[in-house]
Amino acid sequence: MPNITLPDGSVRQYPGPVTVAEVARSIGPGLAKAALAGRLDGELVDTSARIERDAQLAIITERDDAGLEIIRHSTAHLLAYAVKELFPEAQVTIGPVIENGFYYDFSYTRAFTPEDLERIEARMRELAARDEAVNREVWNRDEAVRFFESIGERYKAEIIGAIPADQAISLYREGSFIDLCRGPHVPSTGRLRVFKLMKVAGAYWRGDSRNEMLQRIYGTAWANQKDQDAYLHRLEEAERRDHRRLGRELDLFHMQDEAPGLVFWHPKGWTVWQQVEQYMRRVYQDSGYQEVKGPQILDRSLWERTGHWENYRENMFVTESENRIYAVKPMNCPGHVQIFRAGLRSYRELPLRYGEFGQCHRNEPSGALHGILRVRGFTQDDGHIFCTDDQILAECEHFTEQLQRVYADFGFTEILYKVATRPEKRVGSDALWDKAEHAVMESLRRSGCEFVVAPGDGAFYGPKIEYTLKDALGRQWQCGTMQVDFNTAERLDAEYVAEDNSRRHPVMLHRAIVGSLERFIGILIENHAGALPMWLSPLQAVVMNITEAQADYAQSVVQALKKQGFRVQADLRNEKINYKIREFSLQKVPYILVVGDKERQAGMVAVRARGGADLGAMPLDGFIERLSQDIESRRAQPLPARPV
Repeated sequence: MPNITLPDGSVRQYPGPVTVAEVARSIGPGLAKAALAGRLDGELVDTSARIERDAQLAIITERDDAGLEIIRHSTAHLLAYAVKELFPEAQVTIGPVIENGFYYDFSYTRAFTPEDLERIEARMRELAARDEAVNREVWNRDEAVRFFESIGERYKAEIIGAIPADQAISLYREGSFIDLCRGPHVPSTGRLRVFKLMKVAGAYWRGDSRNEMLQRIYGTAWANQKDQDAYLHRLEEAERRDHRRLGRELDLFHMQDEAPGLVFWHPKGWTVWQQVEQYMRRVYQDSGYQEVKGPQILDRSLWERTGHWENYRENMFVTESENRIYAVKPMNCPGHVQIFRAGLRSYRELPLRYGEFGQCHRNEPSGALHGILRVRGFTQDDGHIFCTDDQILAECEHFTEQLQRVYADFGFTEILYKVATRPEKRVGSDALWDKAEHAVMESLRRSGCEFVVAPGDGAFYGPKIEYTLKDALGRQWQCGTMQVDFNTAERLDAEYVAEDNSRRHPVMLHRAIVGSLERFIGILIENHAGALPMWLSPLQAVVMNITEAQADYAQSVVQALKKQGFRVQADLRNEKINYKIREFSLQKVPYILVVGDKERQAGMVAVRARGGADLGAMPLDGFIERLSQDIESRRAQPLPARPV
């Protein structure tokens, strides 16, 4: 007589073995209808799973995260079922759940077309409407291999053949389709109501470029239509904000095949770059950093001493000269250590903070490149702090406060914090790790930051804090980091004279706020949908005349604004004023100034703010004050209209 303990602590007793579905039914018809699976003593199981002993059970519904994952996994199988019905010669491979959806890889004689995807999705809806039972079966491994070989599914047979012979194989059958899977799955296809196929892409079998190229069909699935509609809207908004498209439309940058993973910055884009770099340079100066510059290439022997040659060689670009091998630096750390150890250092100099806008190159796989968000050549706001063990806490606390101010100025106010602690393979004593982990956690507590701990995710040389910001669409971007390093300074013989005149190795703190400037600018473009805040905009205002009679006055306005340090240009073309306004509105210029005879005679300017707001006519001095306030406040949008 199994006693079933439910999440609320209540216990139900049954006269004999009972399934998860029967327990749900005994609780109530609503739960029986909603049940997708069960969590039996902590393990997810199908609703058909039998319970023969005392156990703890939670009924999983679509409201649970696990329930949504089961829906998506089951929808991946529904996709494969539909493909096999429509294209019997296609072979199925694997179909896992991914973030916000699923995919399934197929081998087929021709490429699937958009029309094929429409047919497949329509067939999936037909199969869901049949409400066919999804049943779990347990097979012998060799029996399963022979079965899939007999129906021509050689990929599936290969997957099963790699499983140990003494291990039972679970298969799931729905209608005429059967597939290998650990499960669990929804009880029937009718539980799959909200889904959409998104796209088809190429993928190598087992992720190996030496193998056959398969076709990967991506889809999304949700518990209800409202959630799916919201997700699709977010995708549309993300497409509208795509930095690659906006980079072209706003004439900021471009990339081309002759320089894969490298950026061609146009004048406007380079202006944005300079604003970010100069802002971060002021942050360095205000925080006690000394800016340095290290060489672009360093001899192989140095990279061997740091461990990069052994552990990171495939990601490094290498060159030769006069029978010596050099590597283009993928990071700035070794160069900063060389600067530190160029002279005899004293404990009185610590903490010693170096900052560099160091250009780095990493040989990223071509498939991983993505606009300026993932490149091969990038510049970091890189900094290294050489300090004692006792200074780690204060430096980490100061850095977090600094980072929060910087992110807020760029328009990011929501930050997630994570502490990655000691991995199994590491250097340094446990006592040193204890001190470092306490320091990074306590620094976040003192800064009022809630954080999560990722056990074992730290680097081999020390723990780290990861700072992740959220953008306007709620997407997460890990940018900032503070890494505690016990290793590099010692490996490169960096020392300081301690208070007792002994020689000691400093602790090295690796820190970055925006990280890769290329990536951060891409994030900024997408976060602001190209409408960068006034202080970052490559062009802050444009002055345009209505007729030739106001050309000289328009030019005088431009010169007056430039003298104040604003980025301004004139548009004196012989075009209709509405045409010129529309053109610069599409370029997302914060302010458009129109001057006609009335404005010229009164020494004023008619001002339009980005977004179409008509601020009316105002004296030039009043407009200069407005621009200055916009820039000083670093607000994302221009000030609202106000009486002059």
